[in-house]
Amino acid sequence: MLGLKLATDPRWVNIVESNIEEILTDHAWCEQKAASNAISLVTYNSELEELVTEMLVIAREELEHLQMVHDLIKKRGLTLGRERKDHYVNELFKFMKKDGSRKDALCDRLLFSAMIEARSCERFKVLSENIKDEELAKFYRDLMISEAGHYTTFLGFARKYTDNIDIDKRWKEWIEFEGSIITNYGKSETVHG
Repeated sequence: MLGLKLATDPRWVNIVESNIEEILTDHAWCEQKAASNAISLVTYNSELEELVTEMLVIAREELEHLQMVHDLIKKRGLTLGRERKDHYVNELFKFMKKDGSRKDALCDRLLFSAMIEARSCERFKVLSENIKDEELAKFYRDLMISEAGHYTTFLGFARKYTDNIDIDKRWKEWIEFEGSIITNYGKSETVHG
């Protein structure tokens, strides 16, 4: 369904299990950034009522996920660490087209968002199927389903709002680019790392 070029090696979970506090902290900040992204889409596209309505739903869900991760951190006696840079997302951001019309920029921003959600969904699936901690396995399975919904929402809006972009062609370019950079990741206890 996601069409990603490269699957995450399940051995990545061994790295994650070596530092649960780090993956949970990183995950919490990923949820905060996802909520901020949805709010930014509202801010810059306030005239698109359907998009605004759905982005507000996604922002709320992402904040709920942040709360859930924070609750897990507290329950386990861990500490929410400082925000981390997400080098994977920063590389994807550089691939985003910034020229053309506002609508062209919106479509690429939506594809950028869909790409992040697709990889997050895939990583959560790997976690849910391979982590020994049963509570975290169920937690990540539930979140995987939510991420898949966000992925399809962003992709659907990119198709809806395009005027002159072949979205399927551009999405394939995103998939190819992501496939070329993901080989540098999967080596640390972070969601995208």
